[in-house]
Amino acid sequence: MKILLFMPAVRLWACAGCLLLGVVAASAQTTDPAPLDPLGIPLDDITTRDVIAEHTVLPYQAIREGDILWEKRLWRILDVREKMNLPFTYPEAPLAQILGMAALSGEITVYDPADDKFTTAMKAESLRAALYRKDTLLTVNVETEAEETRVVEQAPDWSAVKRFRLKESWYFDTRTGVLRFRILGIAPLINVTNSSGDFLYERPLFWVHYPTARPFLAHQKAYCPGDNLSATLTWEDMFEMRHFASVVYKENNPYDRRIEDYLTGTDALYEADRINDALFNREHDVWSW
Repeated sequence: MKILLFMPAVRLWACAGCLLLGVVAASAQTTDPAPLDPLGIPLDDITTRDVIAEHTVLPYQAIREGDILWEKRLWRILDVREKMNLPFTYPEAPLAQILGMAALSGEITVYDPADDKFTTAMKAESLRAALYRKDTLLTVNVETEAEETRVVEQAPDWSAVKRFRLKESWYFDTRTGVLRFRILGIAPLINVTNSSGDFLYERPLFWVHYPTARPFLAHQKAYCPGDNLSATLTWEDMFEMRHFASVVYKENNPYDRRIEDYLTGTDALYEADRINDALFNREHDVWSW
């Protein structure tokens, strides 16, 4: 009698197990990445990525003027050809392209490079003229066989941006007793050449006011230096963690001059290191008794 009662129970558990396996198999089939585009373009990934899109940037802590014991302004050059700065030139999304296209779409405001004080916002036509180069082509009309000139716009060459300028403020906060910094501005630089292709000088394309651009940069994924594609490192993280290499080319001074105005070569590099060392030595001196 017990055996007869046991057999239906076994069959019941077997049916339940098969049903559970069927549910798991069905759910596994529906979790495959499906095309998100109306045209049916497949997802070039193993899953959807929402962490960075939903990331909320933390606002800066308020600073009282009375808590600033001393402050120094520094201007730096960031060369993307240095090994530590290679993420800035990631071919799929270099930083210059991210900033330029965001400025064209109106997601961020960029400022005229005439100065670095963010006094004049660039108009759309001025920005487009700075990013898109116009060329004149000589063509032949097939019907009339007459020569015609046509002006075409060349797409921006983002790989031409080899260096960036950074404007920073370093200050000692007496309330927390810590040396802190704030990045104030970022400017991509391009080389200006003559008709023969000889280098003349470099000029900034535009200035980005970093504090107001932080929310946008916090939603832009940066290529992780450790080659981890699943890392959720954003461009805001890159700057706040100072994950870049740079060289000081100017500090605030009564002559408003750059290091290159009074030193050249290795002497200029030594001067840049001296300015950096003096900055941190100043913090150490505050705690010297």
